[in-house]
Amino acid sequence: MEAVGRPEGDDAPGRCAYQGAPGAFSHEAVIDLRPWDVPVAYDSFDAALDALKSGEVGCALIPVENTTIGRVEPAASLVESAGLTVVSDAWRPIRLALMAPQGARLGDVKTAESHPAALGQCTGTLTSLGIQPVEAFDTAGAARAVAEAADPTRAAVAPTRAAEVYELSILRNDIQDSADNRTRFVLLSA
Repeated sequence: MEAVGRPEGDDAPGRCAYQGAPGAFSHEAVIDLRPWDVPVAYDSFDAALDALKSGEVGCALIPVENTTIGRVEPAASLVESAGLTVVSDAWRPIRLALMAPQGARLGDVKTAESHPAALGQCTGTLTSLGIQPVEAFDTAGAARAVAEAADPTRAAVAPTRAAEVYELSILRNDIQDSADNRTRFVLLSA
């Protein structure tokens, strides 16, 4: 994926806001698409956009659409009403992994926690595995909560980077229902 939105002649590193915990898809997008910037995590889309409006960060990278579930709400609505400038956009492949505490087995898992958008992208797989989806605030935040709980019946649906960050075992890769699962991220400036 090609980096997007770097101003010509601007070599100074900046700060780019994203919603989620370290290891989230948006975190990965900032690292891949804005490698010269420092990723800055915010708990909500509102907080990330407010940080951009206040000048705390120079840009924000926000997911607005997914090929499997359509609009990513509430992010898409917030972007439309924020009064910010869309500098560029990029589609990124989204590969979901089912992860659990070290030592857990797939047969142990009863629930899988994640952001509603991620759960919507793997509903068929979770159903076929007999795993109950549980909505969480964020993909990587769900991974962090699963790691902290250390309960082998709880799993998270998140990017593989989250498994590395929170020292979880990946029980199954590529659990998204569509092989062509992609999300469009928009780069915003004030």
